[in-house]
Amino acid sequence: MTEPTPEATASGPVPVLAVVGRPNVGKSTLVNRIIGRREAVVQDIPGVTRDRVSYDADWNGRAFTVVDTGGWDPDARGLAEAIRAQAEIAVTLADAVLFVVDATVGITDADEAVVKILRASKKPVVLAANKVDDQRTEAEAYGLWNLGLGEPYPVSALHGRGSGDMLDAVLAALPETPPQTFEEVGGPRRIAIVGKPNVGKSSLLNKLAGEERVVVDNVAGTTVDPVDELIELGGQTWRFIDTAGIRKRVKEASGHEYYASLRTSTAIDRAEVAVLVLNGGESISEQDVRILQTVREAGRALVIAFNKWDLVDEERRYYLEREIERDLVQVQWAPRINITARTGWHIDRLVPALEKAIEGWETRISTGALNAFLGRLVAEHPHPVRSGKQPRVLFGTQVSTAPPTFVLFTSGKLDASYERFIERRLREEFGFVGTPIVLNQRPREKRKR
Repeated sequence: MTEPTPEATASGPVPVLAVVGRPNVGKSTLVNRIIGRREAVVQDIPGVTRDRVSYDADWNGRAFTVVDTGGWDPDARGLAEAIRAQAEIAVTLADAVLFVVDATVGITDADEAVVKILRASKKPVVLAANKVDDQRTEAEAYGLWNLGLGEPYPVSALHGRGSGDMLDAVLAALPETPPQTFEEVGGPRRIAIVGKPNVGKSSLLNKLAGEERVVVDNVAGTTVDPVDELIELGGQTWRFIDTAGIRKRVKEASGHEYYASLRTSTAIDRAEVAVLVLNGGESISEQDVRILQTVREAGRALVIAFNKWDLVDEERRYYLEREIERDLVQVQWAPRINITARTGWHIDRLVPALEKAIEGWETRISTGALNAFLGRLVAEHPHPVRSGKQPRVLFGTQVSTAPPTFVLFTSGKLDASYERFIERRLREEFGFVGTPIVLNQRPREKRKR
C-alpha cells in the first residue's frame, strides 16, 4: 500500500459552488470558462442543461467543485419544474452560489423570484452579470445593484472578459476548508448508517431513537441529507449520522443523487464506525461492495447489518452464505448481525458489535510484542524466493491507531500475497475485529558502491 501524502490527508472534500440562473443566461458557457475546458453542454436553446453536472475546478491554487444546474424558472411546470427542484437542492447543499444574470436583458420577474430563494438559503452569493462584451453593456450591468445581492461582476463568458475578478470573489465566498471537514474530538462516538437506497437505514435509526425522526417512504432514496441524531443506547450516548443512500456510480447519478453520494462519503469521513445495512432478502450487489470499499478506503471501523431478516427463508440463507464467502471476503473481519429494523428484532445486538469494532479500531500493539510476533512469523513462514532474492521483514512498528497502521522495514519489496498473509496472522494473534489494517512497506535502499 502506498502512504498518503500529507497534502492528501489534510485536504478532505473540496467546497462546492452551485451555478444558477434563468434558462439561457449563459451558465454552461461560464462554467466552461471557469473550469478552463469545454465540457458543459452549450446550445442556443434554453434549458439544455437538465440535471446538475459537477466539474473539478481550481483558481489561484485553490480547488473547488462547480455544479452546473438546469435553467431555473420559478413558475416552472413539468420538466422545467424538475429542473428548478434540482437547482434548489444544489443551492441547499452547496457552500456558495454563483447567480448568473443576462446583463443585456436586465432584471426579470424570474430573476427576482430566484433572488428570494437565494436570500432564504442564507448562502453567500456572487452575482455575475453575463454577456458584457463592451463598455456600453458594462454600464447596464451596474443596474443589477438593485437586486440587493451586492456588487455585480460584469463578465463575458464567451470572451473571458472580467472572469478573473469574478473568480476572486467566488474564492472569497467559498470556505477555506469545507464545513464538513471539521475534526471532531471527544464527545459521543460517531456512527454512519450507510447502504444503498431503500434497505431500511432510516427505519433502523427511527427504531433506535424510539420515535419517527427521519422521513421514511417506500420511494427509494427518500433521505437526501445526513441527519445527526444523539441516541442513548446500552447506557451511553451515540451520535448517529443517517445518510442518503449511495446510488450507482457517482458519475451516472443524476441530480440530488450525486449530492447524496457526496454527502454519504462525507458522513463516512466524519464517522468512526460505519454500519453497512444490506437487505438480507436480496443478493449482495455491486453497489453494496462499492460502499464497502469506500468505508475501507476511509479507514473506518465497520459493522455489517443484514436487515429485513424476517423475509429470509432457508433457501435464501443458503445462497446468502455463498454470497458472503464470495463478495465479503475482503471484510471477513467485520462483525455481522441479522436484524429486522421494522419490528426492532435483534437491534439490541448493534451496540455490542459497535463496541467490538471500536475496540479493534483503537487497538495498539507494543513494538516489542509486534517484533516478537514478526520474528516467529518470518522464521516459520519465510517469504518465497523471487528471482534469486528473498525479501525479509527486518523490523515493524505501529505508527497509529484508528485505523491500526503499521510500517514494516524490509530488505526488499514484499509480495502483495505475503502482505495479506501478514495481515491475516496479525488478526489471528491480536484480534483487530471490525477494523481495516494499513500496512506500509519501507524496503531498505541499496547502498551505492
